[in-house]
Amino acid sequence: MRIALWGLAAMLAGGTAAPATAFDLTILHINDFHSRVEPINKYDGPCSDKEAGEKTCFGGVARIASAIASERAAAGDTPVLVLDAGDQSQGSLFYTRYRNDDAAEFMNTIGFEAMAIGNHEFDDGVPVIEKFAGAVHFPMLMANADLVREPKLAGIVRPSVVIEKGGERIGIIGLTPRDNQELTAAGKSITFTDPVEAAKREAAKLTSEGVTKIVLLSHSGYELDKRLAAEVPAIDVIVGGHSHTLLSSTDPKAAGPYPTLVKGPDGRDVPIVQAYAYSKYLGKLTVNFDDEGRVTKAEGAPILLDASVPEDEAIKARVAELAKPLEEIRQKVVAEAAEPIDGQRDTCRVAECQMGNLVADAILDRTKDQGVTIAFGNGGNVRASIDAGPITMGEVLTVLPFQNTLATFQLTGADIKAALENGVSQVEDGAGRFPQIAGIQFDWSRKGTAGVDRVKAVRVRNAAGEWEPIDPEGTYTVVSNNFLRQGGDGYEVFATKAVNAYDYGPNMEDAVIAYLQDGNTSYKPATDGRIREID
Repeated sequence: MRIALWGLAAMLAGGTAAPATAFDLTILHINDFHSRVEPINKYDGPCSDKEAGEKTCFGGVARIASAIASERAAAGDTPVLVLDAGDQSQGSLFYTRYRNDDAAEFMNTIGFEAMAIGNHEFDDGVPVIEKFAGAVHFPMLMANADLVREPKLAGIVRPSVVIEKGGERIGIIGLTPRDNQELTAAGKSITFTDPVEAAKREAAKLTSEGVTKIVLLSHSGYELDKRLAAEVPAIDVIVGGHSHTLLSSTDPKAAGPYPTLVKGPDGRDVPIVQAYAYSKYLGKLTVNFDDEGRVTKAEGAPILLDASVPEDEAIKARVAELAKPLEEIRQKVVAEAAEPIDGQRDTCRVAECQMGNLVADAILDRTKDQGVTIAFGNGGNVRASIDAGPITMGEVLTVLPFQNTLATFQLTGADIKAALENGVSQVEDGAGRFPQIAGIQFDWSRKGTAGVDRVKAVRVRNAAGEWEPIDPEGTYTVVSNNFLRQGGDGYEVFATKAVNAYDYGPNMEDAVIAYLQDGNTSYKPATDGRIREID
């Protein structure tokens, strides 16, 4: 019924349009929450009791709730719009157990007003996103998807919505990644389309209905958002996600200023904002519109949700209640790390990384008795770092939340090189397909043509244990995760060229824990030059 009322309101609103007036609007936003219901540490993993006591943790949904309530109270007469740019799903035991039932509850309580659908909303199939979208009290948006084969989802999800604020109508368009076709199983029943064309279509529709202020809620990534700003007429603000980008005008580590201004097709500057990920920041942008709906000023900053921001006590108590069934699993110590194990996104999606080596070495070790000599992982499969000291099951599951399983198969050397070419083809975008490997070495260069000739050399071990060039016509036995095996992240060569494929079955996390426990010693992370970027 709620969805029907939204649709009716939009239809009625499209009849006659009241003259626009100048006004200010504050946009509060998050993106890529990834089920960080509880506070996180500096590695984006679970906050320990010790770290909490030292007040070195960040975020969590109770702190987000408190910060949003505080900003609403401080806004006075300025209207406030609360948005989520996608990927609430996947990343902790809360998602593993509750499949976004908890996310819907918390987002409704906080009062979110619209959300773009991210790629990870599809991780466990269309029924999960259908349930999520049906449970929330706000529209979930996705303009660049053909849902004709998913009529139930089409009845819940909308391409855009109009929300009234301070007597003014604000159009909001949602975008999801076009490469959901490769990133998710949803590609089997949903056709994902060009985000630029979809945004143009929806912006034109809203403009024809008299809407003069349009926000693009875009789970597309920072680089594509800059293109959208430059090419799509009538877009006033872009609130982004997907690339986990920190934008800030004061933090030297930020990828760009907050807001980033890009000249639109009509010559106006379009502000773009994004607020990193994992609940560490709440984005805050205040925009002034003139009486024609044009942005005349946009300013703000990401708010760091550190220990100085109090947690909402009621939500904190509810989180603790939901965490009780998870506690025994999460607190079980399974191994020990001699040093922190780096699994940061900024490392594992552009180069060899410690966590990528651990996972690849572990799955190769698990299958070596089957004649496997090469392991393939992907940087996007690694979701967090682990600090030094005892390693808990909860930490391992935060690193590997997808419950992927091992798969073995055979490929020619030429096909393995093709897989590596795919792996480094989108490194500039920080894509999750970047390869993390074991039993193989390769050199690559950004100067080559993406997907064609960036990989300059590939080496494998011979019978004497020495490294030698891979034989393009030779056959090699490979282990990977079931997501890549089925062609995920662009590894189509695994799905189409694999021989003697066997979906072996053990979970990735089980293989990693067994490897960590082997020899009963403290694990010391390292990189060894198996992946080299050259000029």
